Amino acid sequence: MVVEWIGFQVWRFAELDTAQPDANGSGVITHMNRSLLSTAGVSRLSALHPWRTLLLWVVLLVGAAMSASSLNDALTTEGAFLANPESQKGADLIEERLRNGDTVSETIVVRSETSTVDDAEFEAVVSGIVAELTGQPDMIESVATWYDTSNAALVSADRHATVLLVTMQGDLSEAEERVADYRAALQHASASADGFEVLAVGDVTLADEFNTIAEEDLARGEMIGLAVAIVILIAVLGTLVAAGLPIIVGFLSIFVALGLASIVGRMMDLSFFIVNMIFMIGLAVGVDYALFIISRYREERQRGHAKIHAIEIAGATASKAVLFSGATVVLALMGMLLVPETTFRSLGIGATTVVIVAVFASVTLLPAMLSLLGDKIEFPRRRKVDAKPVNHAEAKGVWGRLSNTVMSHPLASLVLATTLLVALALPYFDMNKGSAGVSSLPEGTDTRAAFDILSSDFSAGMISPVEVVVDGDLSDPAIAQGIEDLQKAIAATGQFGGVMVESNEAGDHSLLSFPTNVAPDGQEAYADIDLLRNELIPQAFGSRANDVYVTGTTAFNVDFKEITDTYMPLVFAFVLGLSFVVLTVAFRSLIVPIKAIIMNLLSVGAAYGAIVLVFQKGYGADLLGFQQTPTIETWLPLFLFSVLFGLSMDYHVFLLSRIREHYDVTKNNTESVAYGLQSTARLITGAALIMVAVFSGFATGRLVMMQQVGFGLAVAVFLDATVVRSVLVPASMALLGDRNWYLPKALHWLPNLQIEGKVRMPELPVPVFQATSTSGDD
Repeated sequence: MVVEWIGFQVWRFAELDTAQPDANGSGVITHMNRSLLSTAGVSRLSALHPWRTLLLWVVLLVGAAMSASSLNDALTTEGAFLANPESQKGADLIEERLRNGDTVSETIVVRSETSTVDDAEFEAVVSGIVAELTGQPDMIESVATWYDTSNAALVSADRHATVLLVTMQGDLSEAEERVADYRAALQHASASADGFEVLAVGDVTLADEFNTIAEEDLARGEMIGLAVAIVILIAVLGTLVAAGLPIIVGFLSIFVALGLASIVGRMMDLSFFIVNMIFMIGLAVGVDYALFIISRYREERQRGHAKIHAIEIAGATASKAVLFSGATVVLALMGMLLVPETTFRSLGIGATTVVIVAVFASVTLLPAMLSLLGDKIEFPRRRKVDAKPVNHAEAKGVWGRLSNTVMSHPLASLVLATTLLVALALPYFDMNKGSAGVSSLPEGTDTRAAFDILSSDFSAGMISPVEVVVDGDLSDPAIAQGIEDLQKAIAATGQFGGVMVESNEAGDHSLLSFPTNVAPDGQEAYADIDLLRNELIPQAFGSRANDVYVTGTTAFNVDFKEITDTYMPLVFAFVLGLSFVVLTVAFRSLIVPIKAIIMNLLSVGAAYGAIVLVFQKGYGADLLGFQQTPTIETWLPLFLFSVLFGLSMDYHVFLLSRIREHYDVTKNNTESVAYGLQSTARLITGAALIMVAVFSGFATGRLVMMQQVGFGLAVAVFLDATVVRSVLVPASMALLGDRNWYLPKALHWLPNLQIEGKVRMPELPVPVFQATSTSGDD
């Protein structure tokens, strides 16, 4: 879409500049490019044939509904590497050579305040659980207990608790399908065990818990974000019908994107977070894009233009800006697709898909609905506007006065605003990146309770043991001695639990499994992996160390962090480079894109710092209802950069296009900045508040990773719409003056896209609003 659009626009506008102001100088386009590939042409076609357009969307919705019905089958709670790091190599060897498939394990904790494992009552309870589970061989492969293994590690120090090691049949997806039966079996077995706690934690229960909470958070975020968005839309647009249209566009975009995601999920693994991302980004951009177009349509109706012509003008201006803004958002989000890992690619696919659908809905479905409704969008309030001259150059209102104040003291304003954002960004350098595991689940859940007992009475790492795969024949003395030496070295550190060794029938592959003594998703556990890889294994195996692979959940997290850190500079370069090129072409300036990139980086950096302050350091976490954690999600900084850079460019495009529009006519930089701020203030403020509301709604969820995402996005959008737009933009433009629009002669061949159309800005009487019929170009 992006490549096709850019290619067409470069050709079209390089060859033709057909947009001309009307004869009476109304400041709007009357002669437009009506090609079906132009936004004006598509808007006009949709408005002239609204029922056909609606039928098209009905077909899309039906197809999306059919496709989305199988979306859950395509989702996974586990990330997967598309590259091949050490942990992936080890996991592949385990599956292919040692266990003949992926193994799904569960840990059941049985605890009593009064009985010990030595009591007959305690043993009877454990025996009942084992009998209940092993009585379902299609679900359970094996159950290991202290009573049949005499493994002291399975009993707590006070002997009031024990753990059962359960191996389930099939892979994770198959086990997840049986999670309800598994929980029911545990509940039935423990129903008669008065005075005993029977809790489960492991691959299946964790996935089920995360999925359940994610669905609840999604519903909660939708309700909060939707309710606040409706209030803001009514305040900005002033009528119920007009306020309802952006909501329709947003939700239709979400539903179609879910259907498309399901199709993609049949071809590749997708993370379950893609659903949250589609809802969050879809509701935010879908509503915002529709808001911009509806506002421009109403403005043209108030100027006295016929309904179809007003829709066409909105298509040639606001819709073109929406298309351009959507393209910049998609380009930024495409950066995540460069990272060879399913979580990033899932988030990137989900976000880019819903943005593309939202743009398509805004330039097709919305004009059709406007055509059918006509002036009924003003219901229940009719807008009455007296004819009077409109002086765009006069600084009126809060934003006009603010811009004049800032531009009167540009250097001081610039320094103060920059200092604030830099100060907020500084905590980023203390960020500890990791992955949220069971320790981040809300207190009160059974899975979290089981983990807490494991942490206090056993080893927290028991639920996700470290696995070391040795690719070598046991008959080789170097391999046999290396395994023995590694076992001794592991025991000597005191940082791990007991080591279990198993080999395959051929004797050419061995597996050492042992838990860490700390939570498997913490920084100390990550340090343990580094110790194994960089010291213990090389010392034990010498030249054969390259045949030894450290894997398991903790090792996966370490490799995930390394891959993220490796690809982050590449993603930054990709996003910043493409954004610079596109903005240079759009505004025919080298200075404007450089400033826009710097300002966006400042707001992103401030969001990073705020996340560290609140979640990692705990400042205000209790007040805001957030959970303090020792780490920030590994994927969060790169994800936030891509999303925030795209969303921030939205406001820059709309604001700078209005400033450039006025500057092209007046050549007065100061007046143009004041005009741009004043003419977009209400609209951009409303759009930003909607995004903040949507993101804040998702931040109220119980999953800490979604809290971090929602909070970071809300903070960045708020800062971008306030500090950046109201202070940094006018201050920097005042200091640079006409140099803002500097373009070397060597680049004058670039096409003149004129995002907001080619217009004049004379003083005009604005005619009284007149109601019209809802059909035809009247």
